[in-house]
Parts: sequence; C-alpha cells; structure tokens
Amino acid sequence: MKQPAKELNVTVIWIIVALLLGLVGGFLGGQSRGARQRAEVDDRLQREARSEAERIRTQAEADAQRLREQADQARQDAGRRTQEAAEREAQAGVQLAQLEGQREQLEGQREQIAALRAQVEAERTQVKQDAAREREALSSDRQETRREREELKREIERLNRRAEQLDARGEKLDALEERLEDRSRTLAEHEAEITARLHQAELKLFEVANLSPEAAREEILGRLDAELEEEKAIRVKAMQERATAEARRTARHVIAQAIQRSASETSAALSVSVVPIPNDAMKGRLIGREGRNIRAFEALTGVDLIIDDTPEAVILSSFNPVRREVARHVLDALVADGRIHPTRIEEMVHKAQEEMKVFMHAQGEEAAIEAGVVGIKPGLVQLLGRMYFRTSYGQNVLKHSIQVAHLTGIMAGELGLDAGLARRAGLMHDVGKSIDREIDGTHVDIGINLAKRFGEPHEVIDAIAHHHDPENGETLYSVLVAAADAISAARPGARREELESYVRRLEQLEQIAVSFPGVQQAYAIQAGREVRVIVQPEKVTDAQATLLAREIAGRVEQDMEYPGQVQVTVVRESRAVEVAR
Repeated sequence: MKQPAKELNVTVIWIIVALLLGLVGGFLGGQSRGARQRAEVDDRLQREARSEAERIRTQAEADAQRLREQADQARQDAGRRTQEAAEREAQAGVQLAQLEGQREQLEGQREQIAALRAQVEAERTQVKQDAAREREALSSDRQETRREREELKREIERLNRRAEQLDARGEKLDALEERLEDRSRTLAEHEAEITARLHQAELKLFEVANLSPEAAREEILGRLDAELEEEKAIRVKAMQERATAEARRTARHVIAQAIQRSASETSAALSVSVVPIPNDAMKGRLIGREGRNIRAFEALTGVDLIIDDTPEAVILSSFNPVRREVARHVLDALVADGRIHPTRIEEMVHKAQEEMKVFMHAQGEEAAIEAGVVGIKPGLVQLLGRMYFRTSYGQNVLKHSIQVAHLTGIMAGELGLDAGLARRAGLMHDVGKSIDREIDGTHVDIGINLAKRFGEPHEVIDAIAHHHDPENGETLYSVLVAAADAISAARPGARREELESYVRRLEQLEQIAVSFPGVQQAYAIQAGREVRVIVQPEKVTDAQATLLAREIAGRVEQDMEYPGQVQVTVVRESRAVEVAR
C-alpha cells in the first residue's frame, strides 16, 4: 500500500520538472533571439508541454487507478491478515494460559517432590541418628552389664568369705551360749533363794512393826517425800540467791566494762543558728530592694532570717535542723560570692539541697564505719545520715545510736553473743526517728517497717521493737540494746530539757494523778522522776491504794513522753486526834 503512493509522488514531480524546464527554455529563448523566435519556440514548447502533460496526466490517472485498486486489494488482504493474526493471537493466548497452568502445576508438583525428598532425607537422617544412639546405648548397656557382672562376681566371693567367717563365729557363739545358759540357771536358783529370804524377812519385819506391807510402804514414802521437799526448797532457794547474786555481779561487771570502754561526746542542737557576716552593710544587701531578697530566701528555704542589731551576725531560726543547715550553707555561699538576688538565691538553694543529700549519705557511711557495722543498704545509710540533724532531749540521735552500738557490742562480747549483730541492732534501734516528723506513727513502728523493708535480721527488728520494753523481747539483743540506750541517755550532760517543757511535764504529771477519784493532792518531785499522791483515807482503802498506783502509772505511760522512769507513790494516812482539857 505504501509503494503505489510513492510512485504517484514521483510522477507528479516529473510533471512539475517538465513544466519548469519549458518555462525556463522559453525565457532563455526569448532573450537570445528575437521576439518572433521566442513566440515560435513558446508555441512549440507549449504544444510539446501540453502533449507531454496530457500524456503524463493520462499515465498518472492510469497509474493512480492501478495504485488505488492495488491499495484496495492490499487493504482487504491486510484486514484478512489482521483478522487471522487476531485469531491466531487469541489461540496463542489460550494455549499460553494453558501452558502457564501446566507450568504452575509442574512447579507445585516439583515443590511437593522437593518437600517429600527433604522429608525423606530428614527421616533418613533421624533414623540414622536414632540407630547410632541405640547402638551407643546398647554398647554402654553391654559395658554396664559387664561391669555389674564382674562386681556381682566379686560380691559373691566376698559373701562366701563372709559366710565362712560367720560359720566360724557361730560355732564360737554356740559355745558361749551354752556357758551363758549354765550361768543363767545358776543365777536364777540364787535369785529365787534370795527372794524367798527377803520375803521371810519382810514378814518378820511386818510382825514386829504390827503394819501391813501397804501401810509400811506409804509411811516410808511419806517421810521420804517430806525430807526431799524440804531439801529441795532449801536447795532451790540457795540456788536462786546464788544465781541472783551472780547475775547482778555479772551485770554490774559487764555494764561497767561497757561504760569504761565506750566514750563519746554529747552535743545539743539549738533551734537557731548564728551566721557571721563581714560587715553590717551586708545586712542591707541581704534584705534587698523592698525586702525581695529576704522574702525569696525565706520562701525557698523555709527558714526565718532574723536581722537585728547584733553586730556582724544574722540569725537563722527554724525547728527543722535540715532546713536550717541548708539555709546556713546558702547564706555563707551568698556572703562569700557577693551576688545576692532572688535568682542567685534559688540557684544556691538547689545546690545546697543536693550537697545536703550527699552530706547526709556521707554521715551515714561514717557512722556505720565508726560503729563497725557493714552490709547496710544505701537507703538505710541515707536514713542514718538524716539522724545527724535529729535530736532527742538535746542529745544528737546519730551520736547516741553510735554510742548505743558500741555499748551493745561490748556487752554482747562479754556474754558470748554475736558482737557484730549486737552493734547493728544498737545502731538501728532509733532509725525510725529519721522520718518520724514526716510519717504518722511512733519511731518504734516506723523503725520496724523500715527494717523489714530493707531486709534486716530478726534480731535487729526485735531490738527496734522492744528497746523500750525489753521484758517483751524475743531475743537477748533487745535487752542489751535497752540497757545501752538507758546508759547513753543517763550520762551526765547527754540530755537536757527546756524549762517550758520541763514545767509542762511536771504539771501534766500532777494533773493525771489528781484526775483519779479519791486523790486529795499530788506533787511531782525529783525533777519529775517521782509523783507523790496523797489520797483521802475514808475513800481509798489500802488495797485500793495499790491498784490506784498501778492505774496512775499506766495512765502516765499512755499519755506522756518522759526520759527514764517515773515512780508513783500513793500515801494513805489515817489520823486520830483528841484534845485533852
């Protein structure tokens, strides 16, 4: 179809070329000859050109008709071929789809065959391994059977030798048995003879004493019981007196040794701290513009900063020793640095609080080392360090605990107990005081919970629980800790009491005693260690006075806090008055 179109284009090109040549020839002929010659030539050329053009046109029309017919035939052939090609392509697609399905089936079958082959190989390998293991087990069983057979042979030989020895020993035993039977018959004859003689003697004795055997036996046993009971009472009393005297002597010796060998300082912490400053001009800088510095300082530290007329000094006031110590560090740092403003104060407070945590942990570690106690968990060490800032009646609790640890360890060593465990119990006995201001409950209950949480031994927990009532303790360590606690608290200068709390305690003692019915007057004497109660004799009998003393003592234990012991003395006096005239 493309070839006829190409030939038609060539024919058209030739016609155009011929026309151009005719025109060019006419133009050139007119110029070289004259006008007439040009006309003649033009006519001739035009005729030739027309005839040639007619011939070319006719030829072109014929060629175009022929090419048009060929194009139609070619178009029909191309349509037929296209249809055939589409049919063949559809058939090829169907065959290709069939081939793809067959190929996929072959692939699946190939994979199944490969899986079956791998399974067969695995089973073959497993069978080989099982067979190898069975062969090894059979071989070991054979060796074990061979060893057992040899041991059985040796055991049979040993048993044969043992049987021979037993046979020889049996012959010897038979001979000994015969001799023993002879002696047994002889002893039985002698025993029967002695029994008969004793029976006759008893009958003779009963005839002389005019008593039956049962009455005589009861009388003898009664006299023996009376003699033994008296002897037993005498011996028990003597042993009790000796044991009591020995226990008191040993206790005095142990306590004296502990007190002599343990020495520690006592310290009292006040509720205020005095911080020196370089000059009085620093007071104005501490106050700041419109008091902003002092307000920021007090808000961040929780401590009152008192600036008065005291030269070159300011006062920090707080009942919380940790806050007061943090405030003191902050104030010293601010005075040394010279830059005093709220932002700097906040930075210094945060820094001092972190340093305080490190300081308390270091104090706890130092206390454990000084007391000779190892293996304390870090959390418990931190709590021990907090006791550095805790006081009880003016006595530093951490130093008191270290002293109790030393005393308890010394007494435990004298008594043959575990000195290390005793020191641990003494050091931990007041650990509840480290956080008793932050958690509800007594320091004993808090200490028990802390010791259990940190996995302390049972002896340490028992000492914490009963260092105020050792008679209820389950171990000896609680008794030793209670004794050491009393020794440390009773040392001269160890504890002191403020005047207001002292007077308040005396008044509370008297009020508790007077609150009971039948009490006429009550007086707290001996610095509050004894309360003398005077009752009305017509309302309280002697027996009731004893019960009253016990009830007052129980009420004091329940409602009051006091160092040491408080003795309750109830006085009942009856007077008969008569006037002679």
